Amino acid sequence: MKITSDERLRELERRAHDEMARVEALCADWPKLVDEDRHDLHSVVICGAGLSGLSVAFALKRRGIRSVHVIDQSEEGREGPWITCARMQNLRSPKYLSGPDLGIPSLTLRSWYEALNGADAWGALDKISRRDWMAYLIWFRRTVGIDVENSTMLSSIDPAEGGLALTLTKGDGTSRTITCRHLVMATGIDGCGGPRIPAMVKALPKSAWTHSNEPISIDFLGGRDVAILGGGTSSFDWAVAALETGAREVTMFARSADLPRTEVLAWTNFPGFLGHFADLSDVERWRFANLYCNFKVPPTQEQYDRARRHPSFNMQLGCGVRELSMDGGKIRLTTANGIFHADHLLLGTGYEINFALRPELVGLIEATALWKDRFHPPQGEENAMLAGHPYLGPGFELMPRHAEAGWVSRIHMFNAGALASLGPISNGVTGLKYGVPRIVGALVKALFMEDSNRYLEALAAYDEPHFDPGIDEDVMTSREVLA
Repeated sequence: MKITSDERLRELERRAHDEMARVEALCADWPKLVDEDRHDLHSVVICGAGLSGLSVAFALKRRGIRSVHVIDQSEEGREGPWITCARMQNLRSPKYLSGPDLGIPSLTLRSWYEALNGADAWGALDKISRRDWMAYLIWFRRTVGIDVENSTMLSSIDPAEGGLALTLTKGDGTSRTITCRHLVMATGIDGCGGPRIPAMVKALPKSAWTHSNEPISIDFLGGRDVAILGGGTSSFDWAVAALETGAREVTMFARSADLPRTEVLAWTNFPGFLGHFADLSDVERWRFANLYCNFKVPPTQEQYDRARRHPSFNMQLGCGVRELSMDGGKIRLTTANGIFHADHLLLGTGYEINFALRPELVGLIEATALWKDRFHPPQGEENAMLAGHPYLGPGFELMPRHAEAGWVSRIHMFNAGALASLGPISNGVTGLKYGVPRIVGALVKALFMEDSNRYLEALAAYDEPHFDPGIDEDVMTSREVLA
């Protein structure tokens, strides 16, 4: 009888639970404290249920941390960018990288893929498709038992006695406030800011342009002339998506005369750098981060080839756009190579670090230290972009700008804003196996140390019996006979 893919997945789930039991993957609960049954107080709240949020939640579960509440603004099954605003065919990262499995073999992407498609299919696979990756994350979340409150947005963060007060807003507009000891912002590439929109683009009507982070259908590009700003990976993702949607002509404009070719993450992927970047001095971290950010992300070979094969695709390299304006319903692009016109403008201009772009972070602006508040680079090594990154502690925690703002250290930025302080270990698969143990170790340490006196009291009152000094009746009878 042929075994179905559903049956193979159920067997894989059984094997995963067996492996976790064999290696004591799920730690026993800690000694219970008196206030842990409060439904309005959580030990940790995780904002974001994508790759990072699920990984941190699973790691906390493995360390015996109860009362972890995970929220995500998206509907269930649409967390993260994978089936919303991501437009590449496949993930950039190699298929063999360890992900949220945290070392449990049957929870790996490979085990899931082989259960569905067979070992030969995995061997033939180059990179995992983004849709398969999303399906894997959904399966992982269900298998390890992580509950998520979906369609829920974090609206504001305020100090509260012994923790933080969080305002949560549902999709229907209703709000409520919960409290937590610590907050993890697992909010991805734009988690400390938002899309970078050039000033000349902002002067155009919003209907004339779309940034790569916008989760919208692009069917409206069919039969239209499209211009793309930027020559990196997201620009090529845009180009392929627009061409395959049926755009009449797609022209990419890039300031650089050549395309980026080096994937910097490939160099950084070794234990020394990813494991101990955070242990470097400020000036060393600054220099590494400065070099890292100078590497532009190249397109994947697949996306580049798909775009170049299309007869309607054009590249204007070394052709920076100097001015944008509307011209009779068309967009007029004034460039170093002349005047061009387009029906719609697509932006592959990346993201910026700016708390003012995220409503939930606006209230932290005056309280939070940035790199420019704590470090002054040597002359000639200035970088305004890096200077605007939050200056984080070793557990991804925000650092206060002034003494009265110590409460912000209960907020941990496990997103792209951590680059300058801890390296690329909190946004993407490559650094995950280094970032998750670091943040979870910091959370476990904080939760224990904050309550150490109460645990001392619990130890003093501990009286669970493990030994019975009573004499066994059979032993007593034998002694009487011998007497």
